[in-house]
Amino acid sequence: MPTSPTPALWKTILHHDLPASLVVFLIAIPLSLGIAAASGAPLIAGLVAAVVGGVVAGALGGSPLQVSGPAAGLTVVVAGLVTQFGWAATAAITCAAGVVQILLGVTRIGRLALSLSPAVVHGMLAGIGVTIAVQQLHVVLGGKAQSSLIDNVIALPAQLMTHHGHSVAVGILTVAVVLAWPRIPRIKVIPAPLVAVVAVTALAAVWMPDVTRVDLPDHPLQSLILPTMPEGTPIEIVTAVLTVALVASVESLLSAVAVDKLHRGNRSNLDRELIGQGAANALSGALGGMPVTGVIVRSSTNVAAGARTRASAIMHGLWIAAFVLAAGAMLELIPMAALAGVLLVTGLRLVQLAHIRTLRRHDELLVYVVTAVGVAVLGLAEGVLLGLILAVIRVLYRLARATVTATESDGVWTVRIRGTLVFLGVASLVRTLRSIPAGATVRVELTVDHLDHAAYEAIEDWRRGHIARGGTVEVNPAQSGRQVSMLDGVREFEASADEIRPLLARLAAEGQRPEHLFITCADSRIVPTMITTSGPGDQFCVRNIGNLVPPKGSNSSSVDAAIEYAVEVLGVKSIVVCGHSSCGAAAAALAADVPEGSGLESWLRHLEPSLRRAVALPDIIDPATGVKLSPADKLSVANVAVQLENLRSFACVREAEAQGRLELIGLWFDIGAAAARLVLEREPFLVRAGDELSKIRSSGTASAIATRPSSQ
Repeated sequence: MPTSPTPALWKTILHHDLPASLVVFLIAIPLSLGIAAASGAPLIAGLVAAVVGGVVAGALGGSPLQVSGPAAGLTVVVAGLVTQFGWAATAAITCAAGVVQILLGVTRIGRLALSLSPAVVHGMLAGIGVTIAVQQLHVVLGGKAQSSLIDNVIALPAQLMTHHGHSVAVGILTVAVVLAWPRIPRIKVIPAPLVAVVAVTALAAVWMPDVTRVDLPDHPLQSLILPTMPEGTPIEIVTAVLTVALVASVESLLSAVAVDKLHRGNRSNLDRELIGQGAANALSGALGGMPVTGVIVRSSTNVAAGARTRASAIMHGLWIAAFVLAAGAMLELIPMAALAGVLLVTGLRLVQLAHIRTLRRHDELLVYVVTAVGVAVLGLAEGVLLGLILAVIRVLYRLARATVTATESDGVWTVRIRGTLVFLGVASLVRTLRSIPAGATVRVELTVDHLDHAAYEAIEDWRRGHIARGGTVEVNPAQSGRQVSMLDGVREFEASADEIRPLLARLAAEGQRPEHLFITCADSRIVPTMITTSGPGDQFCVRNIGNLVPPKGSNSSSVDAAIEYAVEVLGVKSIVVCGHSSCGAAAAALAADVPEGSGLESWLRHLEPSLRRAVALPDIIDPATGVKLSPADKLSVANVAVQLENLRSFACVREAEAQGRLELIGLWFDIGAAAARLVLEREPFLVRAGDELSKIRSSGTASAIATRPSSQ
């Protein structure tokens, strides 16, 4: 017998999930209708997909806070299928695609979809966004969209010259409200698309009676178009099914990962999410509905509205079903130009400047552009294939791009080999080695991160041949056992910086745009970029003894300036305070053996609140080993929580956090285990960085570290 929800769960659903479901329901109605219209599908099919996506994917999926339904990312695909096969056959293709998704989830290979290059994924979304925007611009102007991007662009000048009266006013007003509403403080929690559609519909009902409006059937259930077998070659049908399945899967998985980042207590099971999405698509197609995916617009709204469990997504689907059956006539008051205006903005937002800047910094912009243009001009499958081919070519090029130089000085030839040397670079290597005169003295300096067997054989064959012709070869003379000094390291970096030099040149020209402020200890064993797997330009870093953040007004000008500059000028999205095991500052504070009157004694006075906090705490257990932390490590963990509190003594931090622009994160790095832990504000205080925090937060086992009395 299934267990009934506990009173605490019912309280969570009523207080958090119910209000959130109503907000998502209100935004889902106009989006579902608009996407159906843009796809050439019956409007009722969009609503069917919204209901099934909410209830089925919400109940079975692996991302509890994700909301599913018809998505803008599949608009181009569905429109092409409707043109090629007709709507009834497209519904059958959707049903078959759902079965494929279930198989992907059951076989646990669904997460491989995330192996796609981010440049290809974001380029695909950008190409879809541009196509949707140009297509819906025709509808906003009161006309009719063409079948392809090129046709829409060619027809746009004539459309601009044509007067369409009230439809143009409706579309422009909708776009203006969608763009302006989020800028209004305090009331921006109400979704902008909902406000725009309701306001414009009310105006049109009074002053614009001649605009084209939503047309729904009088009897929705009787008007559903059930699936029929597609007519076409087996290759065409299989290609259509796989395209829908793969695009829907990738979009759903990317959305699930994004939702995890929006809500730190949420961690998705991606294989289960594919099973839930597949079940939703199978049922939606069987009922004559559109394809279903996880939708980041609705999901982010769900999180922002305060949802805590999957009940919110399920209830939003039930509200849509009840509204369509009981009050469908109200939907027929909505002007089509209003829905087009919402989709126009939605399409443009798929082209994100932040993604472009990031990909440019990592030298992936060409893949992004080629994918986007290919999707927009040639079609989704063709564009993604072009992007994947280019991404693979670039990987092969980098593998083949080891730097091989040969220079002569005082009769001695020095061959320097750097980078990744595999069989693809052997031809260039051999040409360089054969340019060295016979009988010469040669030193080979190998500084490579990978050397495959073909490259090794090429070097060894040349070495034996050169010695046979009277020459001498010494391999890696620089690694003869002497200790490398700092200056030697600097020289080696400069000599081997070819791979990173273009990135640093761009950073020098563009300036820094880090997303994170990382505050950590000056301990030489702590390497922030290694812990976070980041590179140049990713982090703004502050290091001091004990990773301390003295409260505002403590005459710590250097730390104050760094925090204010990071938040107010650089606009970082998160501040991380990272403590660590075996911290010398914590040990010194506990032992109280710091020389009196020294600068160190003055600085470590800022640790006194952390000492009081650590005394008040129960034992802290390492989540991996189950071993109780030592007193010094316990103090180090408590110290992280205190520094997070101290950060909020800065007005700029409090304001940015209250507005949702800034997140404060506590980390604790176990040096011996090479593992990072998240510092929580309640027991067990430490968790592995990948653990689900929702279970811990909902347990209510202890008070927060940050709120425990510090006077004890």
